[in-house]
Amino acid sequence: MLILAAVLAIFVYGMIAAMLGTILPELSKRFSLTPKQNGSIAMAQAVGLMIGSFFVGPLTDIQGKKIGLLLGLGLIFIALFGLRTVKGFTPIAAMMLTLGTGGGAIVTAANTLPPFIKMESLTTAGVYNLLNLFFGLGGLVTPLIAAKLFQNNANRLLLFAGSLVGITFLDHAITEMPSAAGQVSFQFGDAVGLLSQVPLIMLALVLFVYVAAEVGVWNWLVRHLIAQGVSEAKALTILSLGFALGLLIGRVVVSQVLTGVAPEQVLLGSSVLMAITTFMMLQTGNPSTAWVLVFLAGVAMAPVFPTALAIVNAKFPQMAATATGIAVTAGWFGLVISSPIIGGIAGDDPKGLKKALLVLPVCSVVMLLLSLAL
Repeated sequence: MLILAAVLAIFVYGMIAAMLGTILPELSKRFSLTPKQNGSIAMAQAVGLMIGSFFVGPLTDIQGKKIGLLLGLGLIFIALFGLRTVKGFTPIAAMMLTLGTGGGAIVTAANTLPPFIKMESLTTAGVYNLLNLFFGLGGLVTPLIAAKLFQNNANRLLLFAGSLVGITFLDHAITEMPSAAGQVSFQFGDAVGLLSQVPLIMLALVLFVYVAAEVGVWNWLVRHLIAQGVSEAKALTILSLGFALGLLIGRVVVSQVLTGVAPEQVLLGSSVLMAITTFMMLQTGNPSTAWVLVFLAGVAMAPVFPTALAIVNAKFPQMAATATGIAVTAGWFGLVISSPIIGGIAGDDPKGLKKALLVLPVCSVVMLLLSLAL
């Protein structure tokens, strides 16, 4: 039951992560939203992610895992059904802020469950990687269902996703989950004190530069490939069946690798491979070569997020949710600043993205130095 609860929670967040990009074209057309308003809507979701991740941590440590998950799922449920009735920019932004807050709460709370899940032949870090592949599945399923099943009808997709969230809420409500961390004297000041812990600072920085790099691929790779002469259809295929597939397969493979390799060493190896593959994938305009390199970059990136969170939970077991929330919040900050930095370097010339996307291997090298320090 606990495994099912964790899988459903992480799958739901995967759907939420892909939701804005899936429904925004229709909402923009329906309400005549400008690109600037679209950017503000995306920013509202990102701010919500930071709020949810940071504040649900102490709540989960005090009250137990279930309260954080139910709170997050409840906010997501309200936002999804709210988006079916909103009219105009301001209420859409408000619902996306709510959706992001719920999503942030889910990510933090769900990623404190793996230490309590025992799976044969897998370490805790391996369980983190295996469960987090369902994030990728959620992200792949959402646009596929929207296009193939609902013909890009946003209201139908929102109804489907909201119903799944409702089922997940009920499952979590009846599932027995780990209780509070046992910190009877827990104070908010204790959570603030975590910010002075050097290992947590380094792990937070790892997630900051990692998320900045991953978002850079999701948001800009297709435009870069098109500028190199690759057709839009092939570029989209490279992103989905290259990068996304690499993330999924990488997490399955690394869940087994972690049975004999320390999590810190996996982070180190991933950093080296990320630096190499992200640099090389920017040097080619051949679709087949690009697919291979982008796939390998996805495999290299796959372990970073779940493995870093596994290390956080191992180092701070008494305040695991709070520490997880701090680290994940740093990751969301990377999401917020990644695209503006890359877009600013590229300027108005699409071919400038080749230079701008060197941010990705630079982030990888920074992650390498942090991993060595760990």
